[in-house]
Amino acid sequence: MQDKDFITVGIEASAHTYAVGIIKGKTILANQRASYTTEVGGIIPMQAALHHEKHADEVIANALKEANISIKDIDLVSYTRGPGMGPCLRVGLATAKKLAEKTKTKQIVGINHCVAHLSVGQLTNNTKDPVILYSSGANTQVIAYEGKRYRIMGETLDMGCGNFLDSFARDLGLGFPGGPKIAELAHKGKKYVELPYSVKGMDVSFSGLFTNLKQKIQKKEFKKEDLAFSTQETAFAMLVEVAERALAHTNKQELFLAGGVCCNDRLQEMCNIMCKERGAVCHIPSRSVLVDNGVMIAWQGYLERKRKTTVPELRPYERTDQVNVDWV
Repeated sequence: MQDKDFITVGIEASAHTYAVGIIKGKTILANQRASYTTEVGGIIPMQAALHHEKHADEVIANALKEANISIKDIDLVSYTRGPGMGPCLRVGLATAKKLAEKTKTKQIVGINHCVAHLSVGQLTNNTKDPVILYSSGANTQVIAYEGKRYRIMGETLDMGCGNFLDSFARDLGLGFPGGPKIAELAHKGKKYVELPYSVKGMDVSFSGLFTNLKQKIQKKEFKKEDLAFSTQETAFAMLVEVAERALAHTNKQELFLAGGVCCNDRLQEMCNIMCKERGAVCHIPSRSVLVDNGVMIAWQGYLERKRKTTVPELRPYERTDQVNVDWV
């Protein structure tokens, strides 16, 4: 079979989203998802897992329908092995095994969620050798490929930017996920409120910023809109600073944005301005690929399709730089 005819299904279930993507060679055939949300509070892993169990069959069926294929057409099933929330990952593995058993090959491959976020730029944006600003719920890292590994040049020292925004939104009573709601509120902000700015070399820290915001919320001295606006300006400036420092250090000419936080219009604008000033290219995939999705898992499965199939497993704490990149 030619590579262009190879059909891969990707199942993503590391956190709040159960997603299924299907690709044929390098062509995206389907990208379906169902996401766990709340009106107040944050994500509860067991409830998110129950959400995934409830919607899994429906999402798989919708993806097959969108792709206009049958289960027997599938050549490989890939799934997120980690990192992520254990209860959610287990649902993803269980449904992946169930689906793989119905295919003609029964081949199944476990994929690192973070690496999939990085590699999908080759599919969607034709990236060559970028610095990657990866910012999602639990992960905030600046990464570059070197010597068969994705090297983490800088990262958060405490909480991921997405979790920070979700926690801030929860204290404002906005519900989960909080990032989009903070973004909407920030558009109404007019006044910049001075907040802690914490960049330490190539690393960033959000805990001090979060503590300061909690104190300001309790004192009710500032409008919520102004706090949201100021939070974005401060947190995103930190991310852009370390990304620019990585570009300067590596002499690379591409920046690729990855992860749900990078859906934010203001962060994209700041990255575009920085790259333009440096003469670099800023690659921003569509929102459907920035958020947790099955396409990136399918693409990573396609890249690793020649790897010997191992016993299906989960690795909830596997870091980006622990993965041997042997498919390049």
